[in-house]
Amino acid sequence: MSLPPSSDSCALCGAAAAPAVLAEVGWASAATVARLEGQHPGWRRADGACPACVQDALLVTLLERGEVEFHAGVQSAWPLDAEAAFGAIPTPLRLHADPRLAGRGVTVALVDAAFFPHDDLTRPRNRIRAWVDASTPDVKERRFGSGDLPRWPGWDARRPPQWHGLMTSAVAAGNGHRSHGLYRGLASEAEVVLVEVMDEEGRIGNASIVRALSWLESHAVQLGVRVVSLSLGGEPVDPLTGNPVDAAVARVVAQGLTVVVASGNDGVRRLVPPATAPHAVTVGGLDDRNSFDHRDVVLWHSNYGQTPLGAGKPEVVAPSLWVVAPILPGTDLEAEAGELFRRRGRGDPAVDARLEESRLVTPFYQHVEGTSFAAPIAAGIVAAMLEANPALTPRRIRELLRAAAVPVPGAPLERQGGGALLAGRATALARADVHGAGADFDESPVVERDRVRFLLHEHGASDVRVLGSWNEWAWPAAARRLEEGLWEAQIRRPPPGTYGYKFLLDGDRWLPDHSNPARAHDGFGGVNSLLAVP
Repeated sequence: MSLPPSSDSCALCGAAAAPAVLAEVGWASAATVARLEGQHPGWRRADGACPACVQDALLVTLLERGEVEFHAGVQSAWPLDAEAAFGAIPTPLRLHADPRLAGRGVTVALVDAAFFPHDDLTRPRNRIRAWVDASTPDVKERRFGSGDLPRWPGWDARRPPQWHGLMTSAVAAGNGHRSHGLYRGLASEAEVVLVEVMDEEGRIGNASIVRALSWLESHAVQLGVRVVSLSLGGEPVDPLTGNPVDAAVARVVAQGLTVVVASGNDGVRRLVPPATAPHAVTVGGLDDRNSFDHRDVVLWHSNYGQTPLGAGKPEVVAPSLWVVAPILPGTDLEAEAGELFRRRGRGDPAVDARLEESRLVTPFYQHVEGTSFAAPIAAGIVAAMLEANPALTPRRIRELLRAAAVPVPGAPLERQGGGALLAGRATALARADVHGAGADFDESPVVERDRVRFLLHEHGASDVRVLGSWNEWAWPAAARRLEEGLWEAQIRRPPPGTYGYKFLLDGDRWLPDHSNPARAHDGFGGVNSLLAVP
């Protein structure tokens, strides 16, 4: 039975919420209300609904009725002004996430400067499985249960590095508790492990990043870690002398963990570890201008480049602007935000400039910027993909993320990789990607004694061929279908050297090898994959 509008809990999910918050469903379109009424017989608009339930109804509208009706429903539920500091679109909505998938059964490890045990991670149940301090050789750890109140040395110091880690962890896996579920991450039901790496002098060195990854390598299975997100940069290294961070990433990935890293924020052709790691998913920045209009999307000034092995970075881009994250509790900004919103509620227009300057969204949240937040968004998508299909390997996840991305119009390929991530498309591809043991190959291409084998996942083709510079792009080698969506092509091993190649699908569509990170420009505005024959 529906609760009266004066209730302090949502009539749909039972979550605690003030009557004024529940009344916001009054903005919702007739289609959204009809969706809620169909899902909850006996409920009516006057009963009220929390923002999280309205958001879920809108996302179901996207799944069933398409983008046009979805966008109209969003604008009617929240009549947003793209220039208003307090009008940021929630991440699951802007990335068209599937509301059925939220990282259940998956643990995401966040590696950052420091952390804070925020309500968005600890209420109504604690989802912080462990806290680790890898900033010194004497690695410390504490583990927690779902009913624990997680605490660790310095948890309440409220230092700026804690704010950064709080924001990245909440962007990935926060449940939006202090926004009634509205500003939640894409893995809002995942467990988390928090690994700190900043030392007492405020530095993050490559040695501490390696320690963090080594600890995860040893404990990931026990804690169920499947995804690692790093929103930091280490120390520059000489690419000719090797890189211990890249080697540590490779070991973690070999263990079955997908590693996601931020590309950096300087907008230059330069990468520092861990963004240099060939086996990681490096994520660049995107500015969607707080809008659903794909024509308005532009790249953000994130870093890009190639690894020593020729792999292009980033692999994909994700929002690095207008991303909503919690304010660190107990800080001066939180106190100021509360007062500003109280004045705004009394109709004081003088506060708007300060709200915009501080990027305040609610008394408890602000929108932030940087690839530090693009990376955990991508990590949240990966957690949802693994909930949809736990059998996915890190290599296959990298391929599917690129396949699910949408090219950013007019943007250089080397700066956007496969393009802008869409959560719903990525999880749909993950759900459909079911293969036998033969699809679990480590790499492509595979150079053997007298031949080279190319393997491709592609469900949308009926004919696949591989062409390359080993014979001046002539005589394409036809691929054979190993199973539905899995193709193999072979060529005779060419002389030592580096060759460009692409797949040709159905005679008219060119595709680089998504499983091979080594790429180069093809001279026609696209990219070739690179085959290195020793």
